[in-house]
Amino acid sequence: MIMRDTDRALVQAATAVAKLRCRSENHTVAAAARTTDGRVFTGVNVYHFTGGPCAEVVAIGAAATQGAGDLETIVAVGDRGRGVIPPCGRCRQVLLDYFPSIRVIVGPPDALRAVPVTDLLPETYVWSDHQVEVPAGPPRTGVWPMPVVPGSRQAAED
Repeated sequence: MIMRDTDRALVQAATAVAKLRCRSENHTVAAAARTTDGRVFTGVNVYHFTGGPCAEVVAIGAAATQGAGDLETIVAVGDRGRGVIPPCGRCRQVLLDYFPSIRVIVGPPDALRAVPVTDLLPETYVWSDHQVEVPAGPPRTGVWPMPVVPGSRQAAED
């Protein structure tokens, strides 16, 4: 797909965040995501030996905290001038599940392109397609039922 000017600006936004905020081994990738109304949200990865979140997931969280709706396009950029990097498998799945029509900017510097996330995950598992509907039960009160212990009595109300 053809890169639009707004796509190039998104790459520039992620590159600026990578230069400014990716200065240690804990933050090596920056991401920028644009909403359908044109707002841009950024994030950096949070490396941890237990498997911290990728920059794309952090950008999704930043957008969610600001009440953003659908994300239209996302890009990740590596630190130290590594340029645009493709999302990992986990991020591809998250992007597909949360934003099935999102475009992802990928490719080498001289041939960047914005592709539908579905192009990055052919024959994919779509989480929502495999959810079983649970029959409606009694209304939930939000209070856990207390077990009855033989020989005990109920506490008095204060």
